[in-house]
Amino acid sequence: MAKRPIIIWFRRDFRLADHPALHEALALGHPVLPLVVLDPETLGMGAAALWRWGLAVEAFSDSLKAMGSRLILRRGEAVEVIAALAAQTQAAGVLWSRSYDPATTPRDAAVKERLRSLGLMAGSRPGFLLHEPAAVMTGAGGFYRVYTPFWNAVRGLPVDACLPAPKALPGPEVWPASDDLAAWTLGAGMRRGAGVVRPYQHVGEAAAQARLATFVADKVGAYKLRRDFMAEDASSGLSENLTYGEISPRQIWHAGQRALHEGAAGAEHFLKELVWREFAWALMHHTPHIADTNWRPEWEGFGWRDDNSDAEYWRRGQTGEAVVDAAMRQMYVTGTMHNRARMIVASYLTKHLLTDWRVGQAWFAQCLTDWDPAANAMGWQWVAGSGPDAAPYFRVFNPATQAQNFDPDQTYRRRYLAELSATPPKAALDFYAAAPLSWRLDPKRPYPPPLISLADGRARALAAYAQRKA
Repeated sequence: MAKRPIIIWFRRDFRLADHPALHEALALGHPVLPLVVLDPETLGMGAAALWRWGLAVEAFSDSLKAMGSRLILRRGEAVEVIAALAAQTQAAGVLWSRSYDPATTPRDAAVKERLRSLGLMAGSRPGFLLHEPAAVMTGAGGFYRVYTPFWNAVRGLPVDACLPAPKALPGPEVWPASDDLAAWTLGAGMRRGAGVVRPYQHVGEAAAQARLATFVADKVGAYKLRRDFMAEDASSGLSENLTYGEISPRQIWHAGQRALHEGAAGAEHFLKELVWREFAWALMHHTPHIADTNWRPEWEGFGWRDDNSDAEYWRRGQTGEAVVDAAMRQMYVTGTMHNRARMIVASYLTKHLLTDWRVGQAWFAQCLTDWDPAANAMGWQWVAGSGPDAAPYFRVFNPATQAQNFDPDQTYRRRYLAELSATPPKAALDFYAAAPLSWRLDPKRPYPPPLISLADGRARALAAYAQRKA
């Protein structure tokens, strides 16, 4: 029995350290057969996320090769692919890291049911979150709907120590055939943008650990004070690596706790941001409709516009509001966007342009390499006012004021807007190299006028809110 392999199905957990499912398989004494499946659920990711997922697969495959193991790639419906591979290799069972989003949990349940019907061990294990959603509940037994009480509950819970990376990874006596990763053409949707965005990606477990170490050593002390300044490199950047499981939240939590105990001024705020991610995933688990429906039912019927020509100018970074356009262009050049900028562009789209938050959510899902379905959904609804723990629904971010406060010398705007400089920096010109040719953009064209005055946009939004309340 011990000679029969255990298949570890990797999805968004491309690491060796602090991987409970992998650790369990090794503890049971079985050979390990690492597997990645390109299934319809994975193919449902947006262009940038799917491309970046492919980079994570490639880096993880290289890590396994360095240990004398290998990564088996298969394409198809997960339940069929995994059952067939288990039969082919006479596997003892299949383990994987648990997921919580409504797009993948039915798939996982079907895989578990099929394997158990075949008499095989099958199960999901924790590792994607600090705590299972059911472990963080109110005294009355319900789930938290507001962040601050959620944080107060989480901060007092113990977090298990991180599991070490294995020193060896025994494999099966005979390796099954594998697909060729290049043949999957995961970057096809990126087109010419892939070459622009690639230098900004920090791919793989080693890169994630280096990123964490640099942040704790050099940046965490000033994190609370400087993180909102859009031109500064004041954040950890770890959202990219967390998205693909190249680092675990427990590893980040314990590093942040050490910094906190050593007196780093910004450490607690950094930990709060990690727990904000936990809050988003807990809400997605308990209220999965947050992914595509107004979380607050009283917002159904609100007069947001569907996709429209103004939203298209927003997508293209051509609104005439410099900080909004700079933020959108940053996303096309780097694959990510500063967190403060995300709030500004979301507010501008949903309030000044009165466009449905789902239009922006879908575009972020296409363009962000750190796309996280729970954080993306909750973030958009938080800004729009329809979500949990939302900012006052009538709050309208003023892009000009936000730019003055968080980009006072225009460094961020000039970095990404070629029209503002006689000799534009590389990042500003890279936007034109990454943008679709069909947009027919030209850096020599004058900067466009605003789509709507900030005063008129705010007044229109407040009038719509007043009508909703009435």
